[in-house]
Amino acid sequence: MSNNIEKKVEKVKEKIDKNENIYSVGHVINVGPYIVEVSGLNDVSFYESVNIANIAKGYVFGIYYNKVVIALTNKDGEIKVGDEVIAEGHEFKCLFSLDSIGKVIDIYGHDLIANKTFDKLINTQIENRPIPIMERGIVNRELLTGITGIDLLYPIGKGQRQLIIGDKKTGKTQIVLDTIMNQKDKNVLCIYVALGKTKKEVKDIYYDLTKRGASSYTIIIAAFNDELPTSIYLTPYVAMTIAENLMIQGYDVLVCIDDLKKHASVYRDISLASKKSPGRDAYPSDIFYTHARLLERGAQHKNGGSITVLPIVETKNSDITDYISTNIISICDGQIVLSAKNFARGQKPAIDYGLSVSRLGGAVQSEDMKKVGAKVRRELLSYLDVKEVYELSNMDEMTPEIQKQLKNGEKLLNALSQYKYSPKSKEEMIKSFSFLDDKEAQ
Repeated sequence: MSNNIEKKVEKVKEKIDKNENIYSVGHVINVGPYIVEVSGLNDVSFYESVNIANIAKGYVFGIYYNKVVIALTNKDGEIKVGDEVIAEGHEFKCLFSLDSIGKVIDIYGHDLIANKTFDKLINTQIENRPIPIMERGIVNRELLTGITGIDLLYPIGKGQRQLIIGDKKTGKTQIVLDTIMNQKDKNVLCIYVALGKTKKEVKDIYYDLTKRGASSYTIIIAAFNDELPTSIYLTPYVAMTIAENLMIQGYDVLVCIDDLKKHASVYRDISLASKKSPGRDAYPSDIFYTHARLLERGAQHKNGGSITVLPIVETKNSDITDYISTNIISICDGQIVLSAKNFARGQKPAIDYGLSVSRLGGAVQSEDMKKVGAKVRRELLSYLDVKEVYELSNMDEMTPEIQKQLKNGEKLLNALSQYKYSPKSKEEMIKSFSFLDDKEAQ
């Protein structure tokens, strides 16, 4: 016992000798619901942890000429103007436990289902240094979703960033849940990031994955809709840091972020509250950088590990040309567009095959999938063009060739239809389109 005390005393003495026991002290000059402005903190750094009068904690969100903006992460009492603010001299870090697999967690080390704190917590940075280009490998390994319309036509590779975009209630979340379920026994660790969802929504997702045996390789990291916006903002960054740490150890990791439109709205709220200059649609000027530095952490590492990112973006009125959507489309390696019109017709998954694209395509497919996929895509897009013209026409008035093309197109769409939680193997997908070979033989 005495040896431990002596060691602690020695450490304190070393800090005193190095002036490491001196902390910057400031005072609150303005109080908001989740933002506090402070004067007097002249030598703090971005993301530095601060203590506000022992009743609140936060981190440095913005540094200006005569003030510092603090984003609050927790608050146990009322903050008042004049309260003392102490900069703690170290980066604000979140907490993570290796026992989190199969659990619903937050970024502060809590098990949200069991309502307890994990043991053996480790400090986790909000953001790591970007992985250098020389440490990144070529994306050429397929990550199978089990969904025919994606794996065959718009394939995803391990290390790719593939956007899932569409209107509310068109099946965006279901696609990532199907993808997570299809990673069973494939040595892929999955992280599902729920941003601004209700507790009931997250619990339903947790029970769905557990019931189907996916919880043994899945972590759900949630920031609920009633939490401070600053926690929602940090959550995807911490999730990507966890994924990076796993990738460095050689694991393949799938990260699904649901959704980035909500994340952008939260960041806009925080920025406006901290008096950042608004830009287009009142978003701050660094909104592109905010998402670019998050998504570009997806990569194939040279050691064999990878991070595949499936971000979700919700649109309104099927408009994929709005500010946030176009930003994220330009960052990603392709997009799966879901159509409200197709969903209403009963086409599931409701993929818009004309607007969807994978920029890697056949580079991540096996030869047999590439061959069939090219054939299906060619026939399908040709059918969709013809269907648009003749949709309201009388079948009897069409030429035999057009009638035949429309009938074959309907067969294609039926073969691409798939119920939720019913993944298909590559062999089943290829077999579904054997009628195309018969057509060519005729």
